[in-house]
Amino acid sequence: MPSRTKKMRGSRTHGRGKKSGRGAGIIGGHGMAGLSKTGKMRMLKYFPDHFGRHGFKRPQSQVQANITINVSELRENLDDYISRGFAKKEGDAYSVNLTEAGIDKLLGNGNIDVAVKVTVAQSSEKARMKIEASGGSVAE
Repeated sequence: MPSRTKKMRGSRTHGRGKKSGRGAGIIGGHGMAGLSKTGKMRMLKYFPDHFGRHGFKRPQSQVQANITINVSELRENLDDYISRGFAKKEGDAYSVNLTEAGIDKLLGNGNIDVAVKVTVAQSSEKARMKIEASGGSVAE
């Protein structure tokens, strides 16, 4: 007995009408197509959370990122802070107010070789240890 394909040779649409033989027409689409129509039961069973919003997103007015600086950056920018009025040289030590400079937190990456008295809202333990080891202090 000849196969259906062989039987339909010479027929323009192979017995499928005009559109069902194109692309994925007869199977209802590719992938997740038709989940709210022909694939409704499949969606309800296997993908019940496919539609709609899930979870929540905090309002951006509530989310604030800390502006941070490392100990090495503090050392590099000391002259800039002095010229802008956020720091003063007091003998061998420097006094720097990072809160006025708009910096929220001091982090401990890098090294510092001068004594610095730093005023900042927050600082990491590592940063505090490095500042104190160089002869300075951190006031929060």
